[in-house]
Amino acid sequence: MTMQYTADQVADWYLARDSMSPKKLQKLLYYAYAWVLTLTNEDDHHLDNQLFNDHFEAWVHGPVLPEIYHKYREYGYHNIPKQVNVPQFSDEVEDILQQVWEEYGSYTADELESITHQEKPWQMARQGISPLNASSKELSDQAIFDYYMAQSAV
Repeated sequence: MTMQYTADQVADWYLARDSMSPKKLQKLLYYAYAWVLTLTNEDDHHLDNQLFNDHFEAWVHGPVLPEIYHKYREYGYHNIPKQVNVPQFSDEVEDILQQVWEEYGSYTADELESITHQEKPWQMARQGISPLNASSKELSDQAIFDYYMAQSAV
């Protein structure tokens, strides 16, 4: 099962549920990516199932997809309007997106930022980087998979 979706499609799926700030959208995209990676791959040697091909960078405020950042940056701290077009996904992916929405959708952008800062994938990518310094270092799929598999086993 190889995914053929884009980060834009997943962003539109979440924006069809509610308007939100770019920062909150970034964190929902991150969790959707992480959950699909963790739930649809058999083991850490075969991480072929990815929600989309883009990779998250360890920015100051948490994991960020640069392309999505540039698309919505004009909104700043304001909400992106709710979308009317809802992209279609496979039943399995739709179910995971919905689970992520139910788990994280009620949090604020700042709460989600705080949660990602407490998790190993972002921390590992930020190693050796001052808290306020910019970074384009990518979060590793391996680190994401290992961290969330360990969390699901607890």
